[in-house]
Amino acid sequence: MSYSPIVCNSPRVTIIGAGRVGSTLAQRIAEKNLADVVLLDIVSGMPQGLALDLLEARGIESHNRQISGTNDYADTANSNIVVITAGFPRQPGMSRDDLLKVNAKIVVDAAKNAIAHSPHAIFIVVTNPLDVMTYLAWQTTGLPRNRVMGMAGVLDSARFETFIALELGVLPADVKAMVLGSHGDLMVPLARYATVNGVPITELLAAETINQLVERTRNGGAEIVELMHTGGAFFAPASATSIMVESIILNQSRLLPASTYLEGEYDLNNVVIGVPCRLGWNGIENIVQVSISDQERLALQTSAASVRVNIAKALEILAET
Repeated sequence: MSYSPIVCNSPRVTIIGAGRVGSTLAQRIAEKNLADVVLLDIVSGMPQGLALDLLEARGIESHNRQISGTNDYADTANSNIVVITAGFPRQPGMSRDDLLKVNAKIVVDAAKNAIAHSPHAIFIVVTNPLDVMTYLAWQTTGLPRNRVMGMAGVLDSARFETFIALELGVLPADVKAMVLGSHGDLMVPLARYATVNGVPITELLAAETINQLVERTRNGGAEIVELMHTGGAFFAPASATSIMVESIILNQSRLLPASTYLEGEYDLNNVVIGVPCRLGWNGIENIVQVSISDQERLALQTSAASVRVNIAKALEILAET
């Protein structure tokens, strides 16, 4: 029998890393009235202060969720979902892969400590390079693959949808798109599946324009980093993660792209990469295999090959420490 973790009246979400993404995610979850939130960070006082600040807004935002901050993993016990956002953000000129060395140990330590106190939790990884960090969290926790996933495809798809809406001047809510592959320059936006109220964008935009939107999507994170100079995106990543949390806690079984360990799906094995998934009580309820062209399949394989290389690098780094 499969385990259904969200069975209590007050589900609990722990967010490891109280930086911009983590604190914004805490706000999203609480103000959507989804769950009680525990913010954990290594900086003394910071998560406690952020939690108190969020608590003081409860009356204004009309919710009664409990929000606490801590530096002690014992305070995260019995969480239903653990979100790992801890790690160093990108700086201008850096790729997500440049963060590999500094973030690998952070994610492994976070996963190890969190699973010790919440053995039945579902894990969502946000730290970059995301696909590699998700693999490390999966390996560290020893959990079945349905209970460890990475947030990438929801964010990348939202960026693609935003750029399509801006180009066409249409309501963003009417645009639906899906991006597969790694969370990086080799991601695979599926233009054939992008629609505006059911109309494929291939009937609304020239091929050259679509290609430009695809490239902007692939560089969506880097574009923000270059503009901000002192960090990366956090509003949209937090929103994307909150949608995944919502689908799991409310057992919505939404079809969302998520980074997950593959065992033959899309002809890929022993790699974590973004594919369409149904998210519900058990985490990843199932992986959906959509029809893709030979060109898209090749792009997905190229993306997976790059992730495998970085997984091997990460394992070497950890073995040396």
